[in-house]
Amino acid sequence: MTGSLNQAKEALGARLRELRLDAGISGSELARRAGWHQTKVPKIEYGKTKPTDTDIRTWCAHTGSEDQIPDLIATLRNIEAAWLEWRRLLGTGTKRRQQASIKLEAETEVMRVYHPFLVPGLLQTAEYAEGVLRRVIEFQQVPDDLDEGVSKRLERQQILYRKNHRFHFVIAEQALRTTVGTDRTMVGQLDRLLAVVGLPRVVLGIVPAEESYRVSMTNFAIFDNTRVMVETVTAELTVTQPREIAQYGRAFDVLAGQSVTGDAARALIREAVSRRTDRLEKQADGPAEW
Repeated sequence: MTGSLNQAKEALGARLRELRLDAGISGSELARRAGWHQTKVPKIEYGKTKPTDTDIRTWCAHTGSEDQIPDLIATLRNIEAAWLEWRRLLGTGTKRRQQASIKLEAETEVMRVYHPFLVPGLLQTAEYAEGVLRRVIEFQQVPDDLDEGVSKRLERQQILYRKNHRFHFVIAEQALRTTVGTDRTMVGQLDRLLAVVGLPRVVLGIVPAEESYRVSMTNFAIFDNTRVMVETVTAELTVTQPREIAQYGRAFDVLAGQSVTGDAARALIREAVSRRTDRLEKQADGPAEW
């Protein structure tokens, strides 16, 4: 967490330094014009001091870069709130995180979600959700509230049926093949995806496994055009900077453009179901007797 915050402050300082250099102003001259102590500018530029909103407005005013103010202030406000370590976020278990998602999703009219290897939470069956959250609890070593977490995750799914919300999910074909739980769990989950394809206000796209490489992405969700949430191994990153949100939007458009929907998506899902059911049948038959 501390390392991430320092990197974010250093990145903001570097951007401010570029604006100063582009304006042809020395650090001491900028400090003089702003009425600051002469050490304030280098401390901000090298991430030692976090500037305030007023500092950024003053900086931009004296470097002729007022058009950068919205992005810079969004970056500033995002620094402290951006990274939430999983151990802190899940300090009391998984239920609280699911509850926070209910509120955020209820406030979102258009939600876009991409996942490269799992089915997104809003589309999960109870058994699949149990398999995912069980692994989260084990890996992150957080309190075991599995039943409560699964219950809240399923409660989140009510949002799919509200008229003033729209959803566009894009998953990689790998998500159909990644085993969560058992083959029987996966058959149930894949059947759920077949039902999702026909839901009003929901678009489900699947990027075929042999599509050309276009953009490197981890899983992320875009809430309207105001926030992006990205999951890493150690933390959940919230992006609010307009420039970065737009870039995630571009990435989603690329992935959505590569995905198949409707009957083509159903065909991929049914193929995955067939593989799972064949395996279940072989398991039921047992080893041949000689």
